[in-house]
Amino acid sequence: MKTIHLTATSEFNTGAMKSYFLVDDSPFFKIINFNIDAGVTFPVHSHDLDGELSILVLEGEGYFLGEKDRIPAKKGDLLISEIREPHGVLATTQMRILVTIAPPI
Repeated sequence: MKTIHLTATSEFNTGAMKSYFLVDDSPFFKIINFNIDAGVTFPVHSHDLDGELSILVLEGEGYFLGEKDRIPAKKGDLLISEIREPHGVLATTQMRILVTIAPPI
């Protein structure tokens, strides 16, 4: 077992996105904490492989982005998507998200 204290990863870079790799050694999944400053976009992208991902909003507000979608996202909201499906995030306030990718890429 492993415990991660997410409160220790709440730093932001002005006008940018900062990431912390929380679990990067599992053959089954990867969990990444991204901190996105207000007004910054985590660009819409996809991956050419099978699997799923989830994006959980830990703090802040913004939008989950898709190829044509713009879905409001706030603390506690969870997006689940195929890895092949275009996905991204736009932060309207400072936003902390937790991304889980299975299998890891």
